[in-house]
Amino acid sequence: MKKKIKDIYKEIVSFENIYNASKHAQKNKRYKKEVLDFNANLEENIIEIQNELIWKTYEPGKYNDFYVYEPRQRLIMALPYKDRVVQWAIYLKTTPLIDEMFYEHSYACRKGKGSLRAIMQLKNWMQNEDAIYYGKIDISKFFHRVNHAAIMWDLKNRISDENLLWLYGKFVNDRKTAFGLPRGTSAEECLKNERLFEVGMPIGSLSSQMNANMQLDNLDWYVVKELNFSGHYIRYMDDAILVGKSKKEIWEAIKNIEMFLDKTLQLELNNKTRVGRCTNGVDFLGCKIKRDQIRIKKKSKQRMEKRLKYVRKQYEKKEVTLEKLKETENSYTERLDKFGCVGLMKKLGLSKKEEGMQG
Repeated sequence: MKKKIKDIYKEIVSFENIYNASKHAQKNKRYKKEVLDFNANLEENIIEIQNELIWKTYEPGKYNDFYVYEPRQRLIMALPYKDRVVQWAIYLKTTPLIDEMFYEHSYACRKGKGSLRAIMQLKNWMQNEDAIYYGKIDISKFFHRVNHAAIMWDLKNRISDENLLWLYGKFVNDRKTAFGLPRGTSAEECLKNERLFEVGMPIGSLSSQMNANMQLDNLDWYVVKELNFSGHYIRYMDDAILVGKSKKEIWEAIKNIEMFLDKTLQLELNNKTRVGRCTNGVDFLGCKIKRDQIRIKKKSKQRMEKRLKYVRKQYEKKEVTLEKLKETENSYTERLDKFGCVGLMKKLGLSKKEEGMQG
């Protein structure tokens, strides 16, 4: 692990940084009422946040929870806008430093990485002659089971700034909203009064993305440094793939990973964890990846179509900017062009770019 982060809190609480954080927090949301209200008294609100952070009187607001149904039913929890600005203030100053600590082939929520690069990297590895077997690692309900004590343990290993640890603790150990699920229950089955305070992170929160990557970075370094696994290992958030020559070695690695997760992070693997032959293809990030092709799965195609339709309607109603619409369309265009999905591009009304794209 790299050198610990220290003496950064004063940069986080600076007026300039909080102002920049507000600009990031409102991206593609600047017409929402809570954003308009905040911006109506922008300077005063930034100073209020700054003073609360300096004098440590800051307390996060209460989460608003709701369900989304794509790609599956999930419980999402959203903080008030003011608190999202605070999270962005932390993110802008800490992310470049924390990212330097991460394993190279961790691809989620990182600049210059992303799901497309993860898919192409895995395909590249599978073209090697020693890529005979794969192991798919799936952590059981990660965001609902991640342990708060383990999160703070990890943060203290990376950060020596006590003020920053105090601020992180305000989000991690929130006692106003319980995020965790008892074992054997799902989010839709669990009543609010049955949720747990000592485990779980709100899906959709910026702080959750940061903490999830840090937690599972411990797993990454365990695999590549302590296991001495002879094949390849890649992770995208809580989905990970091992690729190698020996089926026995992959199973042995998975058993050790299971013990590490239980002992160190208090997490467990689910029944989707398995080992298979690379010639049959690997299911990863909505695709079936083989040595010579990448096929987008049916559900992923349906999600793309539904998402594009939704964003285009939002744009027509002036609920999102043209920038947001083009961002979504360009993301799908790049992916489908890489995979050679010309027919699907036409069906979705996407045009291939003449520059910067590969045929």
